[in-house]
Amino acid sequence: MTNDLKANDSQKRFVFQGFLIPFILVTSLFFLWGFAHGCLDVLNKHFQELLHMSKAKSAFVQFVFYGGYFLMAIPAGLLMQKFGYKKGIIFGLLLFATGAFLMLPATLVQTFGSFLLCLFVISCGLTCLETAANPYTTILGPPESGERRINFSQSFNGLGWIAGPLVGGMLIFSVNGDSNKFASIALPYLLIGTLVLVVAVLFWRVTFPEIKEEYHIANDGKTIPEGRLKDLLKHPHFVLAVIAQFLYVAAQTGVNSFFINYVTEEIPSLTNQQAAQILGFGGMGLFWLGRFTGSTILMRIIRPNRLLAFYAIINVLTMGLVVAGLGWVSVVALFSTYFFMSVMFPTIFALGIKDLGPLTKKGSSILVMSIVGGAIFPMFMGWIADVSRMALGFIIPLLCFSFIVFFGLKGYKVRRSV
Repeated sequence: MTNDLKANDSQKRFVFQGFLIPFILVTSLFFLWGFAHGCLDVLNKHFQELLHMSKAKSAFVQFVFYGGYFLMAIPAGLLMQKFGYKKGIIFGLLLFATGAFLMLPATLVQTFGSFLLCLFVISCGLTCLETAANPYTTILGPPESGERRINFSQSFNGLGWIAGPLVGGMLIFSVNGDSNKFASIALPYLLIGTLVLVVAVLFWRVTFPEIKEEYHIANDGKTIPEGRLKDLLKHPHFVLAVIAQFLYVAAQTGVNSFFINYVTEEIPSLTNQQAAQILGFGGMGLFWLGRFTGSTILMRIIRPNRLLAFYAIINVLTMGLVVAGLGWVSVVALFSTYFFMSVMFPTIFALGIKDLGPLTKKGSSILVMSIVGGAIFPMFMGWIADVSRMALGFIIPLLCFSFIVFFGLKGYKVRRSV
């Protein structure tokens, strides 16, 4: 009864302090970048066939996209530090829309490089959004429910991941003729670019509370301004969170990038569009379900770090089945992986920035920078698939999930080194 009263009191404070409308708008951002990521996975397979390239070369889609996160993360963090979350988000939305609309002239140029440029601009915009939105949801309200809030917001990211491959697969794979296939690439991006501009206008018109992070209090009672990046190294849980996030995004991106390849190789009777539908309804559907149930139910009764470790253990096992290449059994194991990946990114993020105080924005930018793992590891998976078989490439996600087990059990603990 006491816990229920505390929860109700927290919810009332959340509404009356003016957090509700800003929280809804920030949560909408999670859907937008989820859609962009979902479309990316369709493009990977599409470029292999349209431009007649190897799996390793097609992974340059992920290399450029997630490389943008790496290059833009620190500037995005400095932008938030100087101008605040709201202006940083609006800037990110405008970059996102610019990259999306550039897809139209890219379909006329019809070179791999022109599409990569568009994806790079989009990724720079998404970096700003993720650098702002992820920490903002954790501190926009009572601190005791920060992990649940970010997982709830990330459940809408899961909806974007569902819509991305479904809409992208329908618009991109359903046309005939090479020239039409080039033109079809722009369609989902023109759609999302228009929606992004609408959201940018809403952010511009709505007043957002600027949250002031607390400063570290020394033993003598004086505040210590921890504004330097090197001070983050004094927080071992943060350093381990960066490694865990790097490996998680590497695993997730590898699974996403070669999902269609794996399914069509294991079950040759399935077409690319059917595999994209399995990815959208099966994989991403479970991804959304996992995030929603994790934030609304499971994290109320299970500590976030324990749920993270348990899900990572299961994914080590599912990846073992995927590597074994057992036909439909392995395909089911592959899309089941999405349910257990669901809570990993937001939970690692929330645990990583816990108790960072004024270092929160800088720490957030480093955690977003760690997304570069998605730029590197899919290329290795593609190379393994080219020289051997696709199934064997999934040993890389297996190893990544193994480290996340350690982080969930031990590495998450907040402690400060001297």
